[in-house]
Amino acid sequence: MLIPVPARDSDPSEVAVSRAVLSREHTVVFATPDGAQATCDEIMVTGEGLDLWSRVPGLRKLTALGRVLRADEAARAAHRALLEDPAWRAPIRWADIELDSFDGLLLPGGHRARGMREYLESPVLQGVVVDAFRRDLPVAAICHGVLLAARSLDPGTGRSVLYGRTTTALNWQLERTAWRLARRTRFWDPDYYRTYREEPGQPEGFMSVQQEVTRALARPEDFRDTADRVQASGRARDRLDDARPAFVVEDGNYVSARWPGDVHTFAKTFAKRFQAG
Repeated sequence: MLIPVPARDSDPSEVAVSRAVLSREHTVVFATPDGAQATCDEIMVTGEGLDLWSRVPGLRKLTALGRVLRADEAARAAHRALLEDPAWRAPIRWADIELDSFDGLLLPGGHRARGMREYLESPVLQGVVVDAFRRDLPVAAICHGVLLAARSLDPGTGRSVLYGRTTTALNWQLERTAWRLARRTRFWDPDYYRTYREEPGQPEGFMSVQQEVTRALARPEDFRDTADRVQASGRARDRLDDARPAFVVEDGNYVSARWPGDVHTFAKTFAKRFQAG
């Protein structure tokens, strides 16, 4: 099982929980740009840096909004285990990926532009994604990982590998809510939650994950979202024993999900698809 990640700022829940679930029955291999150990987004691990007082000496560890938005207890435990995993400590390079050696590909997300843009804009990774879809390899993508898939254009068709498929991803409601909250409290870095911002003349949300992914699809309705109040709220996260808050979309060998609140169900769903493959 291959999980490529950026050098820094991947989402700790989406990486660590996916690894914890999949590694029960599968060998997980990580890939980074240069083959060096990556680091997840520490703000999402600790919650430190998301409150108004975060820059005041001695108050950084006092979290309020950060405690709500950070990885939950299960994900933080999974992240601690991730740091001890030899596979995490010794990844391969993106350029050395050979899909003949793998039976599945999982694309986690993350939102911080500082580290994520290299991942989302990588021609090497986009080529890997195209190859995986051509092989009908089981592929899973969550949050901004779906954006990487959407940007992966098959040279044979000139279209995204997601064209003609159904998918979900981080929706604008969730992205906008986190952005609006953190831009007030993390005022020195107001776009922490926006990987890409709109250019002059573009409407708000044009560069959101949902809208960019939707533009890559055959039909706007191929982007799937939920009207379920619990799933749509952004306040409830799933657990290994509780899939109720999760929203996951399956389309053949492709599995997608929206955000860290879906990750346990997302990884379990993919593990079953991988076994079937």
